[in-house]
Amino acid sequence: QVQVVESGGGLVHPGGSLSLSCVASGTIFNIYAMGWYRQAPGKQREVVATITSGGRTNYADSVKGRFTISRDHAKKTVYLQMNSLKPEDTAVYYCNVDGRDYRDYARKAYWGQGTQVTVSS
Repeated sequence: QVQVVESGGGLVHPGGSLSLSCVASGTIFNIYAMGWYRQAPGKQREVVATITSGGRTNYADSVKGRFTISRDHAKKTVYLQMNSLKPEDTAVYYCNVDGRDYRDYARKAYWGQGTQVTVSS
């Protein structure tokens, strides 16, 4: 049982802001990295931002300067602060966790269910 749960999505006007949160729980440990991905209808899922256990961050060019990823490693939580939102940011945002399961020590990529972000006038 590994649970990855996102929250914070919603509807916002262009130029607005949203904050997303993702909490990993259950039989997960040794988290190596966490990240945010998004998928718009008819498009391929793409990386938005990632952060390693050491704190190294990486951003897609399309969100650089507008989005900020952060994490609380002890709480197994990652955040995405999204500012200056644009209509093209509209997508389902998914949280990904790179970690191990207590039960079998397998290292896997665990995905959340996604949270909808809609940027529209």
